[in-house]
Amino acid sequence: MRLAYGILQTAYSKQFATARIAFENLREESVQNQGESRVPLLNPMLAALQATGPSPEIPEADRIYDWLIGSWRARAVDHLGNGSSIETQGEWHFGWVLEGRAIQDVWICPDRTKRDLHTSKLRNRYGTSLRVFHPAKKHWEVSWINPVSGARDFLVARREEGRIIQEGTDPDGNPMRWVFTDIRETSARWYGERSMDGGKTWVLEAEFFLER
Repeated sequence: MRLAYGILQTAYSKQFATARIAFENLREESVQNQGESRVPLLNPMLAALQATGPSPEIPEADRIYDWLIGSWRARAVDHLGNGSSIETQGEWHFGWVLEGRAIQDVWICPDRTKRDLHTSKLRNRYGTSLRVFHPAKKHWEVSWINPVSGARDFLVARREEGRIIQEGTDPDGNPMRWVFTDIRETSARWYGERSMDGGKTWVLEAEFFLER
C-alpha cells in the first residue's frame, strides 16, 4: 500500500511540475508589449478576447481608431459647474478584440499609482469602452461603462475634417459629444461637451491631453 501511494504521489508531483512549466511558458508567451504597457494574460478569457489586429471585414478607410492602439498617458482636466477644475493624471490602454471586429479600452483616472481604497469617487474613472464597427450602417458604435460611478454611455462615431466626433445623449436626453482632435502620432486632445438647450450651445465638461 505504501509503495502504491508513493508511486501515485510521485506521478502527481511530476504531473503538477509539468503543468506548472507549461503554464509559465504560456504566461511568458502571452505577454504583449503595446506602447509602454506590458499586459500578462493570466487566464484563457483574456487570451480569447484579444486579437492581433483588425478584421479584414473592416474597410481600411473606416478604420478611424487604428492610431489609438497601445497605451497613453493622460492629463485630465474636469471642469466643474462653479468655474473651478480638477486636474489628475490618468492612463489609457487600447487593443483589438473579438477577432478584430472591435477595439476595447481600459480608461483609468487617476492612474493606478495614485489609487487606493480611499480614492475620491469624484471624477474617478476605472472603466472600459467597446468600439464596434457596424458594417451595414458604416459607422462605429461606442459603449462606455464606468463601474466606479455607474455611468453608461452609448455614442455613434464619425470622422470629420481630421476630428473623430462621438455623439449621443445623456440619461436626461441632453445631447453630448466626445471629440478627438489635434491627432498626432504621439499626442492628441479629447474633450467632452454637453448641451442643455438641444444643441444650440455647448458646455465644456472635461478635456484630456494624451501623450505617449
